[in-house]
Amino acid sequence: MNPLLGRLHAYPFERLRALTRDITPNPALRPISLGIGEPKHPAPALVEEALCAHLGGLSSYPATAGEPALREAIAGWVQRRYGVTLDAASQVLPVNGSREALFSLAQTVLDPAERDAIVVCPNPFYQIYEGAALLGGANTAFANSDPARNFACDWSQIDEAAWARTRLVYACSPGNPTGAVMPLDEWQRLFELSDRHGFVIASDECYSEIYFRSEAPLGALQAAKALGRDDFRNLVMLSSLSKRSNVPGMRSGFVAGDARILKAFLLYRTYHGSAMSKTIQQASIAAWNDEAHVEANRALYRQKFKRVTPMLAEVLDVKLPDAGFYLWAAVPGGDDIAYSLGLLAQYNVAVLPGSLLAREAHGVNPGAGRIRMALVAELDECVEAAERIVAYTRTLL
Repeated sequence: MNPLLGRLHAYPFERLRALTRDITPNPALRPISLGIGEPKHPAPALVEEALCAHLGGLSSYPATAGEPALREAIAGWVQRRYGVTLDAASQVLPVNGSREALFSLAQTVLDPAERDAIVVCPNPFYQIYEGAALLGGANTAFANSDPARNFACDWSQIDEAAWARTRLVYACSPGNPTGAVMPLDEWQRLFELSDRHGFVIASDECYSEIYFRSEAPLGALQAAKALGRDDFRNLVMLSSLSKRSNVPGMRSGFVAGDARILKAFLLYRTYHGSAMSKTIQQASIAAWNDEAHVEANRALYRQKFKRVTPMLAEVLDVKLPDAGFYLWAAVPGGDDIAYSLGLLAQYNVAVLPGSLLAREAHGVNPGAGRIRMALVAELDECVEAAERIVAYTRTLL
């Protein structure tokens, strides 16, 4: 067996299942889960119609590079959303959801013979980043989020010796779980470090279309263009329809940016067997070409966060995030695991302890003392969950 498998950490939900194995939730209350970030809003009718209309695509093998029409649709969306012009043939590559691509991109970028290579991750972080690094034979280094700076990553925690060994940096904006959006000066710092040390930046932007400010979140390619980096050297962004269009089961997304990286990534994927079904491609074209359903979806999230955030702020240290569908709250007493287990046992509400989403780095686990709540269910269920959380928390104050 691949010995690198032994380096993997248990996934947060596996660890949570082990922690809750002996807990019997209050049977008088229906279970409500705010733990898993899985969209629950209905899929758009236009996507369902496109799927049904193109079932014939199931009868033939798809090309790994995707159909030109899909790449053009993605490039068109990037132009409308970010004001960035891409060559659809060389700077866009459809993928089977951003999770799969985040993992396989590392296998393309990393040299398996270079055992002292480093992949830098935000902390807390989406666990795929770490798994991709470890299975690629690299080591990980973490830049902790700073609550005093709206949970921005403190890239200065990575010293020059570590940057010199860095081959890949995962950025996540809007962030999971914090919801923080990287500002232009933070992107400029990363670009300057990339120029100095030659590492690739992979920007995970799957939450970019769920936001609460008047201005849409800044994207990596958009930041590069604003700073005069039109060739997107050593930069790729990853996006997905899962959250934007409520179709996580379609597994449809894209990678865009540096044509040199995408050429190598396409070669890897040709052998990896990651071609997207032609039926899914046609449904994806319909989704990327329509914004009305995205605006309606965003309105639903804004309604939920407007109702729930003030309720929870009465008892928890929590505020409206920049974007995404998570609330990242500090809990009284500072023990996120004990808080989560007590909430499940007494009020039958599941949340994710923040310490399970992070690693101890620079002397601290930046997720400790916090919980992640995914407001993915319908409004009434989220409000009921908030009411129970308030009631439970009051017993601790």
